Amino acid sequence: MKRIIKISVFAALTFAFAASVTDVSAQRTRRRRTTKPATSGYDTPATDTAAKPAETSGYGTAPAQTAAQPTTNVPIEVIGNTGGGGLGDTIKPSLRNDNAIERNLVKERIPLPYDHIREDDAIYRQRIWRVIDAREKVNLSFRYSANEDNGNQRFISILYDAIMGPDSVTAFSGEDDRFTIPLTKEQVQQTFTGGAAAYDTVDVYDMNGNVTSKQVRSKEIKVDSIYQFKIKEEWIFDKESSRMIVRIIGIAPMMHMYTSSGQDLNADRILFWVYYPDLRASLAKHEVFNGKNYGGRMSWEELFENRMFSSRIVKSTIDNPFDKDFKDYITDPLFQLLEGENVKEKIFNYEQGLWAY
Repeated sequence: MKRIIKISVFAALTFAFAASVTDVSAQRTRRRRTTKPATSGYDTPATDTAAKPAETSGYGTAPAQTAAQPTTNVPIEVIGNTGGGGLGDTIKPSLRNDNAIERNLVKERIPLPYDHIREDDAIYRQRIWRVIDAREKVNLSFRYSANEDNGNQRFISILYDAIMGPDSVTAFSGEDDRFTIPLTKEQVQQTFTGGAAAYDTVDVYDMNGNVTSKQVRSKEIKVDSIYQFKIKEEWIFDKESSRMIVRIIGIAPMMHMYTSSGQDLNADRILFWVYYPDLRASLAKHEVFNGKNYGGRMSWEELFENRMFSSRIVKSTIDNPFDKDFKDYITDPLFQLLEGENVKEKIFNYEQGLWAY
């Protein structure tokens, strides 16, 4: 009898709880039906676009409308200039003799004129384009960054001072290596400073693709980023003197292309060309850094005439009817180097083949 009473009490409690839950659900349903629709400030029904589910992309990422955030109120950071540091700086000569001895020979150096080669005596001629990479150990003198009485000693600074300084060497457009388009000093300066639009605004994103800030970066070229120099030269066999002669025709500084945010564009740009015979007088008054003997330094003109540099050939007129660089028809960099060595061997074999032993 007691067991039957307990079961009856449990059944009654269960029925009461179910009835209370049903009553609460019914009240919530009535409230939802009687709620007035939201209105805008003009007493018109508001659109129900907010109630629609957000659209997602095909990859199940965040809603599409959250990716486009307003960028008007983000902070702006100005990045300082990275250029300068030897390029176009004011020359500060020493007010006392900065050497233990009197040194006047550097100021009085004049390059020797070339020997005249008659056109009929030049029985063999080939043009070679080569690139000097200053990052190589033998070429580190091109990046010597000390300041002396004649200015900064980087080779790019020497070129820049020869154009902008009293020597007024004419620079030509880098788009043509035949020296057809002369540049003014202002145009040469703009190649380093970025011209009128000297600054670039870059958006900074977070991991969700939202713009968190903006950076204002200078387009001014960093001096140490110019570490390659292209040389155009001609190899001539003079039958009068019975020797092979090489004459440099032009020099062009090159820089690897990056965006203002540091993204690599995998391309090189020639800043300008300088006619080498016009440059010889300026190069003769600047000495090359010698880490073994500071007192036994040669001039830059002597360095180029004596071929005291390392380079790689990137183009030649040998078997090149379409006038293309090696990289235009040889994709592997290693085979490009091997093609340059092949060009050297062909010129050497021609010279050796003229002699009978």
